[in-house]
Amino acid sequence: MPEALRVGVVVSTFNGSITEGLRRGAIDELQRLGVTEPTVVEVPGALELPVVARALADAGHDCVVALGAVIEGETDHYHHVATQTMAGLMQVSVASGRPVGIGLLTVRDVAHAVERSRPGAGNKGAEAARAAVEAAGVIASLRAAALAPPGPDG
Repeated sequence: MPEALRVGVVVSTFNGSITEGLRRGAIDELQRLGVTEPTVVEVPGALELPVVARALADAGHDCVVALGAVIEGETDHYHHVATQTMAGLMQVSVASGRPVGIGLLTVRDVAHAVERSRPGAGNKGAEAARAAVEAAGVIASLRAAALAPPGPDG
């Protein structure tokens, strides 16, 4: 992946002990993939992820990584936040044409969130970063192929 790839990372600070692990995983993976200066911004909660992801896409980032943690509580609030955030992030990706790697944990138990935000294999922040970068690479290849002059056979 070219170093010129512009990647935005938006991180919810709600459930910060979990989202910080997702952030570290995403940044480490981006560095491993050759992305040296991602734009990292924080938002208060998961519901703010889509609008800021869209702002990053509109600002010219090739892809966006969205990180958050929604943990089930005693009310139905969990379901609404998780569903609307996921739908919003998918809408951003499709409407903007920029991949959004979704690292939004939606879990019933804090232990599950901790497990998915730990360093190493299985870190969902790292997985979301890798998915966004790989999808951006596919889109760049498709665009380059569309701009390439036709071969000798037509």
